[in-house]
Amino acid sequence: MSLIERIAQKSFVVFGRAGLDLFADPIGAQAETAETFRADLGGSSANICVGLSKLGCASALVTSVSDDVVGRFCLNRLHHYNVETQYVTTKAGEHRTSLAVYESRLEDFQLCLYRNNAVDFQVTDEDAERVAYSDYGALITAGTVFASEPSRGSTFHAFELAKKAGLPIIFDIDYRPYSWPSPEVASEVLSKAGEASDLIVGNDEEFGFMAGDYEKGLEKARALAALGKLVIYKMGQSGAITFYEGQEIRTGIYPVTAIKPNGAGDSFLSGLLASLAHGYDLREAILRGSACASIVVSNAGCAPPMPTTSELNAFLAQSDGPTQV
Repeated sequence: MSLIERIAQKSFVVFGRAGLDLFADPIGAQAETAETFRADLGGSSANICVGLSKLGCASALVTSVSDDVVGRFCLNRLHHYNVETQYVTTKAGEHRTSLAVYESRLEDFQLCLYRNNAVDFQVTDEDAERVAYSDYGALITAGTVFASEPSRGSTFHAFELAKKAGLPIIFDIDYRPYSWPSPEVASEVLSKAGEASDLIVGNDEEFGFMAGDYEKGLEKARALAALGKLVIYKMGQSGAITFYEGQEIRTGIYPVTAIKPNGAGDSFLSGLLASLAHGYDLREAILRGSACASIVVSNAGCAPPMPTTSELNAFLAQSDGPTQV
């Protein structure tokens, strides 16, 4: 069964982080002087799950949360967004669910992420082995899951189990330098994950980092595509280049008045995959993913503004269309 046929099953198992987001309110407020914050679910993998769920796909998150009020908050929000939680384990001890504090502003934007002793890094081989991979069409992970053990090893173990079950691997590079012990370790591990994956999404800097030279990011993307992978090379305001089966598909973005920079990548990936799952061709699915990203950066929070199908269609109907590239 092909990559697209597996995605068309509309059911995904997602490895990675769920966390608590606190974002300053109202829009434009600085976190350091704000008196009010809004709270919701955060974490790249949890956000991807929410985006998929809102767009009519099933998503199950594989992660760990702390046995405390923050962990229970995240579980409650996952339930609220109809994300499957049977593979979310609650772990006692000193490891804690991560916390992100950020702002809805572009000027001097600040994001402070607390990940010391992060509980999501405590996913084990046993956790990976509990997953019924045959229930899903594809496995998704974001790069932050590989930044520490035991989750690094357990996720590679999950790759092996998923492949035995016939699932393709979908990998968002999502390189966050502050999560890694060194750039050298990150480059080696993320490159290994990319080589094991079937669909890879990253921006120009992330592919350049994997290549060991920021000037060679595009060359790295093309080399991975030459191995038979679907590769999406994102370039921010300049759109994206997608490599698949000998094609180079160039797409633009949907211009909006952005109020923050974060959340776009998670929304793009969920929009892309949900659109492919619902039968859109690759170019149209990429553009719908780009529209999802524009919706999220123009609204407060990450999980809350992930669009439903009707909201995405309404945005597209009102838009003047993507930029030309």
